[in-house]
This record gives sequence, structure tokens and C-alpha cells, in this order.
Amino acid sequence: MLTQSLADAILEAETLVAQAPHVQSEQDLLEGYDYLAGSIRAAISSAWSYDRDFPYFIRSATPYTKVGLDNPDTLYFSARIREDAEYVVTGRRGSTADLSFQVLNGDYSPADLPDSLSAFDDRDIEIAADGSFELRFGRATPDAGANYFALGPRAAMLLVREVYSDWSRERPGTISIQRVDRVGQAPSPPSPALLAKRYDAAGKTLLAQLKTFLAFPEWFYLTLPANTMTEPRLTPGGLATQYSSAGHYDLADDQALIVTVPVSSAPYQGFQLGTMWYLSMDFVHHQTSLTADQARHDPDGKIRFVVSERNPGVANWLECTGHRRGYLQIRWQRTSREFTAADGPEVEVVKIDELADRLPHFHQARVSEAEWTARIAARQAAIAARMLG
Repeated sequence: MLTQSLADAILEAETLVAQAPHVQSEQDLLEGYDYLAGSIRAAISSAWSYDRDFPYFIRSATPYTKVGLDNPDTLYFSARIREDAEYVVTGRRGSTADLSFQVLNGDYSPADLPDSLSAFDDRDIEIAADGSFELRFGRATPDAGANYFALGPRAAMLLVREVYSDWSRERPGTISIQRVDRVGQAPSPPSPALLAKRYDAAGKTLLAQLKTFLAFPEWFYLTLPANTMTEPRLTPGGLATQYSSAGHYDLADDQALIVTVPVSSAPYQGFQLGTMWYLSMDFVHHQTSLTADQARHDPDGKIRFVVSERNPGVANWLECTGHRRGYLQIRWQRTSREFTAADGPEVEVVKIDELADRLPHFHQARVSEAEWTARIAARQAAIAARMLG
């Protein structure tokens, strides 16, 4: 059967989910099966868009196809490429906080990260007054001029990130890609061999992704003590101008984590929670993430986030949504200097009932029930608009 390899991979993937070491409750398992459904969709989409001669950008992570602690503030676009061809990327810069480009070789695997061959943001390109731009990616060429970037050995993917800080105000741009010597031509119609290859590729992608991101937290998170976060560090395998602070929490129902961080001069600063599946939590209907623009700032120039299951009645509450354990991630993007411990978070575990005494500006941090409902409604409206982009 043409689909047998994918069907077998789905069955194996279901077993991986059911036997995942962190599964401790029915909620954990049901979230895993929901993750599996999104992963199947993403794997099929990736396999059917795997055309390096006639590429186009696909959305790599959405609220329904989450992967790799996806950033709630980011639209991800990816296209498959080959190192021996030249590609033209055209678009128009939106008003988002950051627009960045990264060339990767290979894929994530349970044992390794793909190498980043180049990574830069739109400060490194020439953009016209109307926001339009044209980039070219190809073989290393002397004196190629502005907006030309060498792909590098084994170049396999071009990843574009469009990052929002103010969900209600910022607007997306546009992006498209073509292989230069294929413009105006058409690919061959699919053959049985090609379809079989795509089904097989979808199955392999599905299993590789699940295995990778079950192992990934062991590399960067779970070796740390619970309820702590690292100093800012350049994101492994990530952008050249992105720093991150990572950790994981383990909180009882009557506990809260206060995460205090200075307001940054970086155009983007965001904090999010993740499930033990290494995915963002529901960021549409719950406040499980906040950017510096969305968060309430204290008079001393700091942002104090409160991570807890129970509602503490403050504006910067990040909801655990039933997850006693989870991941913590702060990102700074479009940075222009080295970040140090002074830029990073301080973390403290307290009792929920002690928050009024432990938050130095508690009364300023308070929100009413009506204000909270308005905050969630604004999130829902902003995501609904962004999903149309």
C-alpha cells in the first residue's frame, strides 16, 4: 500500500506518546495525543512541500501544529532549498518587532541540532522606502553585492521568523521564494514513486520530530534545578542576535514563582510557559505568555511575572493551566550588545498568600475580574487576526 509507511510511523508515534517518561496524568496523555495530531499534519505538509526546485514558504508552527517550544509571538515560515541553486526571496517588511532569516543544514535529530550556516535580521539588508525588499541566496560569489547571501555547504532550509511584541498594533509583512532558474517553469506531475517517497518522508519526519523533542529538554532544561532559570545566553542553534534564559518549574497548588527581570532595551523581550511535551501552552485563551509590551512594568524598571495555578489577581500572571510542571523561557531578540547576568531573571518560590508582601508594587499590579477578561479577549482577537496573515 502506498500509505503503509506513514501508517506504520503513526502507530509507532502513538506508542512513543503513550510511553513518554513525563506522562503522569490523563491530561498529560491527552495533550500528547493532541500533539500527535498536529505533528501528523505538520509532517504531511512538510513532505508535500519538499520541492527544492519549486519551493514555497509554509507556516512551520501554528496553534494547531506546535513544535519545539514554539514562541507564541512568532510566525515561522520555512522553505526547502539546495546548496547548488540560487533563490530569490521577495517581500515587504511589516511593522513587527523583528524579522530574521536563518539558513540551516540538515534536520533536528534526537542526537544533534542542525548547523546554522547563517543567521541575520533585516538590519543587515537593504529595504526600500515602501518596505519592499529582494534577497538572493546562492553559492558564495565574490563581490555579489548587497542583499546576496551565500548558502553554505549542505544548505537544506531557509527559516524566516516574524516576531510580534505588541499583538494588537503590529502588522505582518509578506514573503515569497523562487528558484531563479525555474521561474516561469513547472514541476513534473507527481508519479507513484514520488508519492511513495513523500509518504515515507512524512513518516520519518514524524518519528524524528517526536524523538527529538522528547530528548531536547534533557540537553538544555532538565539538568537544571527546578524553579530556577539560567543567565541569558545565545540561543543554541538559533539566531545570532537572540539571547534566552531557560528553566523549568514544579509548583504545588498553593505556590507561585515570581520571575523578576529588567525591562530590556531590546526591541523584543518575551516570557512564556511550556508543557512537558516541549510545546507552548494555550496562549490564545489563557495568558501563558507575555511580551514586554503586554506586561505591566513596575516603577523600578522591572517586570515581575507570577507563575501559578491559582489566580493571584495580578496583571502579569502566567497561568499554569493545570500543569504542575512545565518549562520557562525568556527570549530577547534583535539585540545589539552582549547580555549578561544583570539582564537576566531572578526567581523566587513563594506561597500564593504571601504575594501581597513579596511583590514590592503589589497594589499597582492588581487587576479586576473585568480587566482580566478584557486582557484575554484582546489576545483572542489578536490571534484571530494574525491567523489570517
